[in-house]
Amino acid sequence: MNAYRAKPLRYPWPPVLYAVAMLAAAALGRLVPISVAHSHGWLSWLAGAALILVAVSLDIWAMKTLIERHTAILPHRRSSHLVTCGPFRLTRNPIYLGYTIMMVGLGLITLNPWFFILASLAVALTTAFAIRKEELHLLSRFGFEFERYCRATSRWI
Repeated sequence: MNAYRAKPLRYPWPPVLYAVAMLAAAALGRLVPISVAHSHGWLSWLAGAALILVAVSLDIWAMKTLIERHTAILPHRRSSHLVTCGPFRLTRNPIYLGYTIMMVGLGLITLNPWFFILASLAVALTTAFAIRKEELHLLSRFGFEFERYCRATSRWI
């Protein structure tokens, strides 16, 4: 099968990767806690809740945009259209960015630094094993149009 018809991934790894990272952060927070100052707990809780609200809104906005453009949401499906509007004007990976922001928000709410550490690891692994393959898929499907989009829009923020 040629690259034009190929799928970017065989399995939707990014959502699974972030779910495992969240569960691992929660488990490590109980098994190997890292102590933090509890000076203004309500402030970190409020900031965390705000970040989770931003993350969920970003994910919903991105999924809604993909549905409206009649293309795949799941990362292991072939894209039928290059989407450059909505949150995709701001970042090439708004759903993954939303997952990352959610992990930071959970870390603030629970005062568990493992969420920050594992969010960084999830970003690195998602970039290395999923985003690069997705970008090759989009380049083979949309060519110069995708190259122009990459020059105008950053991968993460």
